[in-house]
Amino acid sequence: MAQAVQEKIDRGAELRRQGIVIRTYDLWKTYVMGDQIINAVSGVDIEIKVGEYVAIMGPSGSGKSTLMNLIGCLDTPTKGEYYINGRLVSSMTDDELAAIRNKEIGFVFQTFNLLARATAIHNVELPLIYAGVPAEQRLERAKKVLQQVDLAQRMYHKPNELSGGQRQRVAIARALVNNPSILLADEPTGNLDSATGEEIMGLFERLHQQGNTIVLVTHEQDIALHAHRVIYIRDGKVAKDERIK
Repeated sequence: MAQAVQEKIDRGAELRRQGIVIRTYDLWKTYVMGDQIINAVSGVDIEIKVGEYVAIMGPSGSGKSTLMNLIGCLDTPTKGEYYINGRLVSSMTDDELAAIRNKEIGFVFQTFNLLARATAIHNVELPLIYAGVPAEQRLERAKKVLQQVDLAQRMYHKPNELSGGQRQRVAIARALVNNPSILLADEPTGNLDSATGEEIMGLFERLHQQGNTIVLVTHEQDIALHAHRVIYIRDGKVAKDERIK
């Protein structure tokens, strides 16, 4: 037992040394529905390095959303190992996973998930409140990331006073405020018109150029092609993994 634990610690250290931020080994997620066994994710092995811009693409029902939930520590695998920054998260408790989500992962969702009665700056501050960051530092960091997404002039506006694109920029700023290891975006242009969607994808490219690691989950080919590498998921497995830029 002690040897197995040490091997996992050594493996995590080696992943960190190689600059690998996401590594899965034979990752499975299985659901039992009555007498049916459904393998939503079936033995997935993926590796993403610091600073990469990767799209995970697949049709509805392919398992890409389940894989996103596993990568985002929103769910735990049935079998296999998952490391973030060399830390084995696949065997963590719920509290440990919550801490990892707050510190290591910045989430951007299709539906924005903003508090309707809070200003943009307060929405952006929220992860820092949960992390126990003092008020003055929170304000400073929230202002900085709102400037990064070109919303310095709208920081005291509420969501209903902002356009869809501006709301998504607030959500991206909130995802960035904790300096996460991974920016995880789930269909980030799904609620936007095509022109605004292109603006948001341009912002992701700029954030990638600034050194952010971005994992984009989408079913749309034209959105996936903004990334520099595409992992295609089909029937819960990696069907293809190709670098496109």
